[in-house]
Amino acid sequence: MTSTAAPKQSGGARVAVQRFGTFLSGMIMPNIPALIAWGILTAFVIPDGFTPNDGLLTLVGPTIHYLLPLIIASSGGSMIYGHRGAVVGVLATMGAIGGADWLTAQLDSGQGSPHMFIGAMILGPLGAWVMKQLDKLWDGKVKSGFEMLVNMFSAGIVGFFMMLFGFYVVAQLVMWIMAVLSTAVNWLISTGVLPLVSLVIEPAKVFFLNNAINHGVLTPLGVQQVDLDGQSILFLLEANPGPGLGVLMAFTFFGIGAARATAPGAAIIQFFGGIHEVYFPYVLAKPALLLAMILGGASGVATNAILDTGLRAPASPGSIFAVGAQAVLVSPMNLVGVLLSVLVSATVTFAVAAVILRASRKRDLANGDAGDMSEAIAKTEAAKGKKSEHLTNLAAAGAGGAAAGAAGATATPVAAQPIRKIVFACDAGMGSSAMGASVLRNKIKKAGIEGVEVTNISIANLDGSEDLIVTHQDLTARARQRNDRATHVSVDNFMNSPKYDEVVMLVGESNATD
Repeated sequence: MTSTAAPKQSGGARVAVQRFGTFLSGMIMPNIPALIAWGILTAFVIPDGFTPNDGLLTLVGPTIHYLLPLIIASSGGSMIYGHRGAVVGVLATMGAIGGADWLTAQLDSGQGSPHMFIGAMILGPLGAWVMKQLDKLWDGKVKSGFEMLVNMFSAGIVGFFMMLFGFYVVAQLVMWIMAVLSTAVNWLISTGVLPLVSLVIEPAKVFFLNNAINHGVLTPLGVQQVDLDGQSILFLLEANPGPGLGVLMAFTFFGIGAARATAPGAAIIQFFGGIHEVYFPYVLAKPALLLAMILGGASGVATNAILDTGLRAPASPGSIFAVGAQAVLVSPMNLVGVLLSVLVSATVTFAVAAVILRASRKRDLANGDAGDMSEAIAKTEAAKGKKSEHLTNLAAAGAGGAAAGAAGATATPVAAQPIRKIVFACDAGMGSSAMGASVLRNKIKKAGIEGVEVTNISIANLDGSEDLIVTHQDLTARARQRNDRATHVSVDNFMNSPKYDEVVMLVGESNATD
């Protein structure tokens, strides 16, 4: 087995945007269940809902105006400085909410103030960062017995000043940002050119720049639209699984080699599981397929615009199940329209991709290179800054299985202590790492080993309590920075690594000597 190579880092603007998008995802994605709950609540209790209820209706406004921004701020603050940072971040965001309400009342426009989702994403981390820096100033300088007094009052005082900053500064800034963005979106919709955003979104997805767009812009604007109109087309601009399904089906019928062999499995993961990254290397294998993705995405957007359909809340992950569940909360006819948009986008993408693949089929067969996914996966890794676990697994299956999966893994280390807590860690802490944790959990159960917890989280949430951490080989160095006490295991793919059997033996041996 080869040794783990250090990931290559790029200092370009693309990498900075990727990291920014990942940070935004860390604030938004854990709180999407709250957005879904609010969407379900509104679907049932508003006057035009399934079961109107004047009493429960009183929950709708405060939930979106106060609760949702505040829990987003709490998540952002805790990512920077734990619970202490979360408290200060929430206080700062509450100041921005109050400031927006006060400014709106002064304008006397008759419209409600904008919801502080963007304000929460600014002030949650900022408030926590300020608290963290100030704590460093008096760290180790407080006399014994006064630590709690200093900690409580310092956080309260900082929280107070951050509330003022949110009230007088950030509230005005966010209101201006929201006004500009809302005007731009309304113009795109009213002029019928909204489908043109696919020129940006579809290529951005392939190069992993979508999180900054989706969670930084589309989600806050979409929630604002839902509050006014009961639905938003913006939630479907990035999450529509139709284009990905279309291109993978084109490879299934017209691809060659490993690409054709692995495309059906990738289609299942993408369409039903909502993990879109599995189709990115297929597109990068033939950049001309970006045309198919853009046309497919645009046709889906156009269908939703014509039929006036949308979702009640973000569909995350972008699974057909998540999309359908949010669509039906608006109305059964809305569900029909949204499903039609998925079908149209998949059909258009398939048709265009089929033409592209068939046109180059003879040349690809003669060159013998189009069915080799390794180069395309390498391009995807370069774009994302880490390996694509799903596609590595699919490519290994097409090339003959476990041998390819083992190629980049490092030797399993020896545990220095009993292993009770195993964590799979990746950038987002969802998707592929969750599936890998499930695989290992079943293996440990079958081995009859008890008292071992197997979970999955993001690397940013490693807290030092883990006994064994499983990461992709390109992420192991980052995981060690978070917890250098734990035993670290590096794998090439989370789904089908031969290292898991060695991990089971390692866990069994460490606990046998406990």
